[in-house]
Parts: sequence; C-alpha cells; structure tokens
Amino acid sequence: MRTTITIGPDLQIGGDDFVVMAGPCAVESGELLFAAADAVQRAGARVLRGGAFKPRTSPRSFQGLGTEGLDLLTAASRRTGLPVVTEVMDPRDVDLVAEHAAVLQVGSRNMQNFPLLREVGRQPKPVLLKRAAAATIDELLLAADYVLQEGNENVILCERGVRGFDPSTRYLLDLAAVPVLRERSPLPVIVDPSHGTGVARYVPSMARAALVAGADGLLVEVHAAPEQARCDGQQALTPTGFADLMAELRQLAPPIGRRLALAIDSTGAAKSPDSYDDEVIAP
Repeated sequence: MRTTITIGPDLQIGGDDFVVMAGPCAVESGELLFAAADAVQRAGARVLRGGAFKPRTSPRSFQGLGTEGLDLLTAASRRTGLPVVTEVMDPRDVDLVAEHAAVLQVGSRNMQNFPLLREVGRQPKPVLLKRAAAATIDELLLAADYVLQEGNENVILCERGVRGFDPSTRYLLDLAAVPVLRERSPLPVIVDPSHGTGVARYVPSMARAALVAGADGLLVEVHAAPEQARCDGQQALTPTGFADLMAELRQLAPPIGRRLALAIDSTGAAKSPDSYDDEVIAP
C-alpha cells in the first residue's frame, strides 16, 4: 500500500493527484519572489519552492538570503495560499526552517548528511529527500531510512538526475528510477526536471515524461526574470513557459488515470481549472 502524505492543511501527495511544486531556485528579493509566487499559483502549482539557504560549489557564489529569505517565503505563502518547501542544510537550523516551511528539503549534497537526516526525522513535517548526484537507488532508500527510523514517516523521494558523461545536459535524469522506487518503496516519488536537465527548454518534455512514468509530482524552477537570476537561471522556466507546461499536464493526466492537483486561491479555496486563464492576480 502506498504512503499518502499531507502537506499543509489539506494537500495530499502519493494518491491519485499529481502535485506540482514550483518557484525560483533561490530567494533573491521580495519583488522577484512574489512575482514568481503569483505566477506559479495562477498557473496551478500547489506548493511554492524557493531556497533561503543555498549550498553552492564556490564559496563566492550567492548563498541565499538566510533568515531574511525565510521571512520572504512566509510572506509569499500568506500572499498566495501556497505552502512552502525550502532546503535545510544544518541540523541546527531544522527548528527555524520548520517554523516557515510546510516541507523541509534535504538537498542532493546532503543526502548522506546523517546528523541532518536524523534531525529532520525528529520533527513531524514532511521531508523532501533528493537523490545525490552519484547515489544508487539503494543509497537513496537507506538515506530515507535514517529519517524514518527517527519516527518521521512523511518522506518524499526526489529523482533529480545523476552524473553522466555527456555535457549536453547538466545531469542524466534517471526516469527509470521512478518505477523502480515505486516498486521498492511505498513513499511518494517526485521528479526535478530542472536540475535533471539544467536547460529550460528540455524541462517540459521531461516533466511530461515524469508524469507518464508514474511520478507523484514535480519540483520545477520558475523565475520571473531568468536572465537576471543569481542562481541557475539557465534552467528556470519563465512564468509563461510554466503556464504552458501546466496546461499540457492538465490534458495529459486524465488519459493515464491521473489528475492534476487543483490550484488554490489566496483564501485557500480550491479553484476550477477553467478559471486559470481568466483570473488576474493583483501585484
């Protein structure tokens, strides 16, 4: 029997609904975050993603806004009604991040940070666990066990690509991992086609493929102005591109027995898909 996990007050992942989480890679400013949040909410996303703390290869790269970023994510959540998923990097920050986020993300670089896995396992909110760039499926499932053994059974597995040898894409998105994980674990499985490809124009096709492969949802990067992004702008969809993708997913889901989770308005009420194109969200 598959595990169904509740995010926020009423959103469920792991059942029939296909849940899309979307937003910028990093929280860079209130203006850019709110523009992206409004856009993804209007298009039908159910969870807002955004990094307040960012692990970067270079210490000179933008590392996120930290606690200021968390405050901005909370403001964006109140503005749109969308629950937030954001990364926690340090075991000492788990309680702080949990005050602002509905879902705590453990990024690929921390998949085997065992003290962090234990700490997020000691709090009750869902944990989104990303596969490391060189991790086997066994290693991903064992990392999930660290969280589960601390008492938190609300783990969402995320396939985000492994290292390959061809530089055409940033990583090699292992969509075969989706049916393998679904066979070997009852936990929900989502796919991150943004990191998996590293190229915005490849994201829609991989997102559609993830739905058909049996994933329970997506984690997609969307930026109001990708050319200005301080982090991973080359793989972020524009608001228009994301809206087009959501329209495609709405058409693709029913023939394969799935349904796209309904968006919500700023009051928390479910919206009809027919209202997406007509509604204008005030800035």
